[in-house]
Amino acid sequence: MLTRELAIAEYSRGQILPDRLTQKRHARYLALAEQMLSIYRNGSGLMREQLHRQVRKLFENEPECPIRRIDAFCKLLDERGKYDRDRRGLAADLRRQVFRMAGKRFPLVSHPDQLFESAEDEVKQEIAAALKTDWAGIERDLFSDVVQFHRLVEFEGYAAGADLLARYNVAQSQAVLYDAVSMTVWASDDFKLILRYAKLARLMHTITLQEDGHYVIQFDGPLSVIRQTRRYGVAFAKFLPALLSCSGWKMRALIQHRKSSWQNVFQITPADGLRSNVATADLFDSKLEEAFAEKWGDEPRAGWRLVREGAILHSGQKVFVPDFVFVHEDGRRVLLEIVGFWTPEYLSAKRATLALFKSQKILLAVSDSVDWDEETDRDNRTVFRYKTALKVNDLLKRLEPLESQ
Repeated sequence: MLTRELAIAEYSRGQILPDRLTQKRHARYLALAEQMLSIYRNGSGLMREQLHRQVRKLFENEPECPIRRIDAFCKLLDERGKYDRDRRGLAADLRRQVFRMAGKRFPLVSHPDQLFESAEDEVKQEIAAALKTDWAGIERDLFSDVVQFHRLVEFEGYAAGADLLARYNVAQSQAVLYDAVSMTVWASDDFKLILRYAKLARLMHTITLQEDGHYVIQFDGPLSVIRQTRRYGVAFAKFLPALLSCSGWKMRALIQHRKSSWQNVFQITPADGLRSNVATADLFDSKLEEAFAEKWGDEPRAGWRLVREGAILHSGQKVFVPDFVFVHEDGRRVLLEIVGFWTPEYLSAKRATLALFKSQKILLAVSDSVDWDEETDRDNRTVFRYKTALKVNDLLKRLEPLESQ
């Protein structure tokens, strides 16, 4: 993703409009994008600084192109490249050796005379010989721990220039969301998939059902997690590409200015044409859920089959999607909900939701680290604790009493 410094946006009538390249206004950028990709594809062995310099040169005749837009292109291109980095701190050691040896012959000059006797080329060769290498190798590695001097090893790139431009548009929209304090998503077609991506991004949420059949997912923002922080905005930004890969939705986010009390609205729908490279997949919300589903397997156990998010429950305008559903071969269903988040607001909302659906058969798996008052649950049989993982045998024991029901 882009850094905040590379974000470009305009403000109009209470809305924030991120920089966006369109086919109508920026058709010439398609050729430029292809040239940028060519620079990186042929840039193996070059430093970031050299690659960036070549990209900037392409835009010399584009006076309306802000420097931040060019730097944003470089950042996105860098993300798709693999660079040779000094991970063991060898560059710093090499500098100390080279500078120590060169310092004994200081000053170095190109053309020695009676006053300055140390020839630069001669001293370089002496240093290379002492280190049992050549000067070209020393020059390559001397500052390899500095970001702009990292050398490109290989470039995954983009299939075409149009894909780079599409990624740029999404990245600028993501940058807007860094300062989001809330987000609302209206969903219809891919509701369950959108919800799954939201959980994967660790976005706490509430869901309601409108009379027109659309689900409204409300994300509360940073005040629900850690007071006085903007980190949650990064989670919003990471969620956006996944949302773009879905269909049947619209999104509205409230953006808080960093240095004032002003707020603006940012809203998009699939009609805006933003394209995502996120492929839809059967994702799990956490490693804990994924590990449990893998242990349970695809085959039934004691007649019970495990289904991922196999139910959508409604109570008035409230919607509840349990983590798993156990479906018996005779048609009976038991819900499994996992409670592993620690914030008081989240736990309070979870209790209120469960109270609405107390008529449902729900097994509640509660982490040992969670302060959960089991006395408030009328049916203690439905509540059990887990430490670091859900055990299949623990679930089977709690499903056994339901066999005869």
